[in-house]
Amino acid sequence: MPFVPDAKDWTWVLERTCADCGFDPDAIAFTAVPGSARDSVTRLLAALERPDARVRPDDSTWSALEYAAHVRDVCRIFTHRLDIARTGGPRPGPVIAAYDTAVTVGDKGIPMFANWDQDATALAENYGASETATVAAELAAAVDVVAGAFAAVPDDEHDRAALRSNGSAFTIDSMARYFLHDLVHHAHDVERG
Repeated sequence: MPFVPDAKDWTWVLERTCADCGFDPDAIAFTAVPGSARDSVTRLLAALERPDARVRPDDSTWSALEYAAHVRDVCRIFTHRLDIARTGGPRPGPVIAAYDTAVTVGDKGIPMFANWDQDATALAENYGASETATVAAELAAAVDVVAGAFAAVPDDEHDRAALRSNGSAFTIDSMARYFLHDLVHHAHDVERG
């Protein structure tokens, strides 16, 4: 099936409830992010056990396997980006196709993440051809790491700032909710099939 890229700027999910998956950014406390992330991944892992886990339901929707591989990479990237936001500068990052670990620091000392073209990653990593068991194990490990990383952030760091390459501003608190929406949304995607 052809690949249909996603060109949306999803930062709006920090301002209002997602009509598609029901995620409400105002209803999520920072301390709930680690457990909610693990819950969403549990739902994705269950979808990987279905016999149709490799099958796309239509031309514009990923298979459960592709969503799980994407969420694995989201967890790895947000572990890296959280490290950058906490330290205020460049940090070693994961090796993921089409993910640029570079970070710039502006004159106000705020780190800016390089753009991540998730569609380029999906194509380069060939998500649909991945081994289901490998993706499941890597996803379970990645969510444990990122959940632990968010759980380790002390209260006095929640307001630390970072920027996306398009200029969208985040704090560690808003980045946590943005991250969590991605997981909740994709768990919803695979459950509605």
